[in-house]
Amino acid sequence: MTGRPLTFTLFALLVFITLGITIWASRTTRDAVDFYAGGRAFSGPQNGFALAGDYMSAASFLGIAGIISLSGYDGFLYSIGFMVAWIPTLLIVELMRNTGRFTMADVLAYRASRQPPVRTAAAISTVTVSVFYLLAQMVGAGALVSLLLGLKPGETFMGMSAKVVTIIVVGVLMICYVMFGGMKGTTWVQIIKAALLMFGTIVMTLLVLTHFGFNLSSMLGSAATASGKGSAFLEPGLKYGKDIAGDPGKTLINKLDFLSLALALVLGTAALPHIVTRFFTVPSGRAARTSVNWAIGLVGAFYLMTLALGFGATALVGRTAILAQDPSGNAAAPQLARALGEEVAGRIGGEIMLAFIASVAFATILAVVAGLVMASSTSLAHDYFGHVLMLGRPRESQEVGVARFAAFLIGSLAILLAVFAKNLNVAFLVALAFAMAASANLPAIVFSLFWPRFNGTGTVAGIYGGLVSSLVLVVFSPVVSGKVDPLTGQTLSLFPAGVDFHWFPLENPGLVSIPIGFLCAVAGTLLSREKADPDRFLALSVRSLTGGGAH
Repeated sequence: MTGRPLTFTLFALLVFITLGITIWASRTTRDAVDFYAGGRAFSGPQNGFALAGDYMSAASFLGIAGIISLSGYDGFLYSIGFMVAWIPTLLIVELMRNTGRFTMADVLAYRASRQPPVRTAAAISTVTVSVFYLLAQMVGAGALVSLLLGLKPGETFMGMSAKVVTIIVVGVLMICYVMFGGMKGTTWVQIIKAALLMFGTIVMTLLVLTHFGFNLSSMLGSAATASGKGSAFLEPGLKYGKDIAGDPGKTLINKLDFLSLALALVLGTAALPHIVTRFFTVPSGRAARTSVNWAIGLVGAFYLMTLALGFGATALVGRTAILAQDPSGNAAAPQLARALGEEVAGRIGGEIMLAFIASVAFATILAVVAGLVMASSTSLAHDYFGHVLMLGRPRESQEVGVARFAAFLIGSLAILLAVFAKNLNVAFLVALAFAMAASANLPAIVFSLFWPRFNGTGTVAGIYGGLVSSLVLVVFSPVVSGKVDPLTGQTLSLFPAGVDFHWFPLENPGLVSIPIGFLCAVAGTLLSREKADPDRFLALSVRSLTGGGAH
């Protein structure tokens, strides 16, 4: 069995396994704690694998490998940013776990004199950030299956674009996982996915290194030659922070854009809603810290291996073939898998290796989208329905029912939006979600935990200020309009060539929107008449260190 039959067989097996887990989880989910937090029954190592599964997304496996394969050294900066991001996460994760119950809003609303505005703002931010992250995963799925079906741009499958069909299938599956399996089913899917992804990445890394006799210099040299860029492929400045001769203004913009990207990646992780909710699945703050330690080990090893995936793809597949399959480079890792398999066992080996790695990538996408929809639906049901509409007195069965319905709505919205964004690089989409999280959520989290004078007005101002500024800056950035390839004249933005309404020069808004979020939080606090309750801050401080009374 080779080619498409093998691929579809592995895909079907994977889907059946994950749906089986979902059915099992639905039978053991009895109340809100089970649905939202998996009964808080997961150990530190288990949650560490789930965290890694949640974090090592399609952007990691497909997007980063693709950027490295096309941009060399500069592409690896994504990996560095994602690794460093766990340092601030480690500093506040235990405090967040001890303070909240199910969502980020549980922490933010504790000190507010009026909780509904705070919970509403947190729910809006959670859904917005999660939807942008969802787009990245589903776009990655479209690129992946297009390669597996052997379809070229413009070809169709089942009467529709292969990417569109895949986006719909992934969307339907993620809705089923969350509606029926809740956090318990989602967590086990993520654990299995993390193990498969690490295994597949290790196998590919070893095969690449074996090809070059475990000589990194030989691998990098071959990649530089195949890239068509020569030694510049191994030096900074090919993609980020380019020096433009005779144009110091454009040179400055390029360097600021890189700084903005790095800031968003490093500060965004600790404020991502689907990462925050993962810490409520463990029984204690100590277990939460253990989770992060395991996640750091797994994630660090994975991102180091993306070097072999990206440079190996350039050396063994070639820049031309990568661009021909997907202009954004999202299919570089599966193409590398096929090349490695063919080297080991001919055409059959290539098909088997491609089918396995593609199935792992598909599992990656399914696990991450389920986690994102879980975070969004939990926030809408627990924060907005439970504490705003029902004034904090809903029945658990009502709240869980609303969460399941919210999962359907959010999943449907993500499917619709992903169809329009199907040609964007998934790593960029994730960087955008990181910038929004760092701008809207991080100021509120940090000030809630550490600033005695902070109040509910400051929380609302910080969330809306950071979220709106990041969205507005992106809409009027080169990402949406005005960016054109200087060689081909083709548009590199969402809008077609000839449409240009951008005035913000940076592609990532983090450098501007993150300070705006912090400034809005400070201004809202200082200018409001709401008085902070020192007793509430003291109680929150004790709870954050001990976990007493959080649940």
